[in-house]
Amino acid sequence: MIQLNLFDPDAKMIRYDLYKFLKEELVNGSKDLVTRPSGEKIRRRIERGMEKEPDGAVVGLDFAKIGIIDYSCADEIVAKLVSRLLGGEYGDKYLILTGLNENQKENIEVALERKDLAVMASMKDGGRIVLGNLNNYLKDTLAFISVRRKATAKDLADARKLETNTSGTRLLNLHKKRLVKRNEESRSDGTVWVYELL
Repeated sequence: MIQLNLFDPDAKMIRYDLYKFLKEELVNGSKDLVTRPSGEKIRRRIERGMEKEPDGAVVGLDFAKIGIIDYSCADEIVAKLVSRLLGGEYGDKYLILTGLNENQKENIEVALERKDLAVMASMKDGGRIVLGNLNNYLKDTLAFISVRRKATAKDLADARKLETNTSGTRLLNLHKKRLVKRNEESRSDGTVWVYELL
């Protein structure tokens, strides 16, 4: 888990209420996400929604009203969604988990770590973290962006005394992991890629 400095609750995000999805899909009165078959139903519901979202959308999976999520459900919902997102199955979209408590965080993190994945998350207390596996140089790069809000390859190269190619690769790798957004920006000296937190 990586603790980040910045969380902007006003950031544009499309919120999916997992408690509402649970009530509609399973109709069993529970607030817990347990068993792989249950997780599959919820994941399919999320996927149906994500297919309709525009490119560039940040989809927030809201766990605030959920009780527990067991490992098999965390694997079926979160790990599979992240894996498929990285595989390009949903287009140019981003995923963030919101409203997590400590117990939910633990099972989700184990599911992500076992598949060498990572996802952005915000805890119920508002703290922003990254769950799952991320190597040290990408952790450092993400921490840099979290302080600055936005960064270019030159910004990172100057701050960390790196070659611009190295810093650009680090930023691109974070984008490929869907942990930061990337936008093209015109400046007086040309066009540059600008990376920012979700």
